[in-house]
Amino acid sequence: MHARRVGQHALLVECADAAAVAAAYADLLGLAGELGAVDVVPAARTVLLDGLPDLDAAEALLRHRSTPPSVAAATDAPLVEVPVSYDGPDLDEVARQWQVGRDEVARIHQDTEFVVAFCGFAPGFAYCTGLPASLPVRRRTEPRTRVPAGSVALAGEFTSVYPSDSPGGWQLIGRTGVPVWRPESDPPALLAPGTRVRFVDA
Repeated sequence: MHARRVGQHALLVECADAAAVAAAYADLLGLAGELGAVDVVPAARTVLLDGLPDLDAAEALLRHRSTPPSVAAATDAPLVEVPVSYDGPDLDEVARQWQVGRDEVARIHQDTEFVVAFCGFAPGFAYCTGLPASLPVRRRTEPRTRVPAGSVALAGEFTSVYPSDSPGGWQLIGRTGVPVWRPESDPPALLAPGTRVRFVDA
């Protein structure tokens, strides 16, 4: 793992892609106690280890890891199933980009086990990775001014569920009635980093 020092008590671990972030996050979360980390924060291409009491020791431990983290490190993470009605307004556009039928878009989406690599954009908005590298999805050329909460969407290598009504430029393939942001719950985000996600028929 390649890590850079950030201030006096943090290391920023650099990852090749979002799938590597998901694997590194699971691995580093397991090491947090040994490292003395207070926070483990994933992002699009990095994982931040914050609150480290001894940067030299933490760097040495990461440098001498016997095996790099793999997606298998996340297999014990909790699994959340999200029921989806595949009737989104951009379903035909995704089918066109993938050169498949509408039903095949739903099948591919359901056959993929996703892992939440990180959260961002809005509270509870989970960037789920797992789609084949050969099936990226181009964003809309004109973002919508309002995307309804519960919309299931694709963009780039990711899928997500919009947690609240908001603007957005992702391609909408369906909708779910499951709330993914619940301020009254602990934790409030249903799809937290490291969570495995399966989309199923509603």
